[in-house]
Amino acid sequence: MKIVFHPIFYTVYTSDPAAEAGRMEAIVEELKDFEFVEPEPAKEEDILLVHTRSHYEEVKSMKKVYEVAIYAVGGAIKAAKIAFSEPAFAAIRPPGHHASPGHFWGFCYFNNIAIAVRKLIKEGLIKKAVIVDFDLHFGDGTANTFGNDLNVTYFHMPGGDVNSIDDFLKKEEYDIIAVSAGFDRHKDDWGGILETEDYKEIGRIVKENAEEKCDGRRFAVLEGGYNHKVLGKNVRAFVLGLDT
Repeated sequence: MKIVFHPIFYTVYTSDPAAEAGRMEAIVEELKDFEFVEPEPAKEEDILLVHTRSHYEEVKSMKKVYEVAIYAVGGAIKAAKIAFSEPAFAAIRPPGHHASPGHFWGFCYFNNIAIAVRKLIKEGLIKKAVIVDFDLHFGDGTANTFGNDLNVTYFHMPGGDVNSIDDFLKKEEYDIIAVSAGFDRHKDDWGGILETEDYKEIGRIVKENAEEKCDGRRFAVLEGGYNHKVLGKNVRAFVLGLDT
């Protein structure tokens, strides 16, 4: 199991909750016994696999955001590539699942997971992918990106129904499982729904289905989660489930 992380993610690049100081520190502290690897910044052509030129240029004009965001995309791509040999979790920010091809909002700028999946397909490494999103909020950007794409199916977990992920994964066919891992459904976060152990169960469900259906290929990228007192523990629970 690899944790993809770069020190640039400590940067407070805006005033929104996803960029708040201490957020990444809480995660890194809980994962310090795992092996960390650093990503390279994504290339322009990678980002343009999903986003329009005008979208890209608008984010690029936000210099501080852009400098971090290209590493976030690079982190998702690196995690996706690592997944062919072992599971990976990309502890990255800004998050991405609200970023559509030509629009961004909700603390997201580039759609990290969508770009990573689209790159795998373009390079011929996979034919089909599923994206499981357990963030509190629906990933409208991801859904918009792949709405007419028969090679990628997006699933957003309803409410606190962890078992719905298992039901979804059992009925689909795919070559890799990508996970938008948002932790804001926790009982002590915005959603007030899930226990910490539920995240371990989600990780286990993804792991078991990946091992059964796609040679174990699975990776996850960080989305939401804003209570620093529980965020690191929730991430650790999920990573343990995904790994063991």
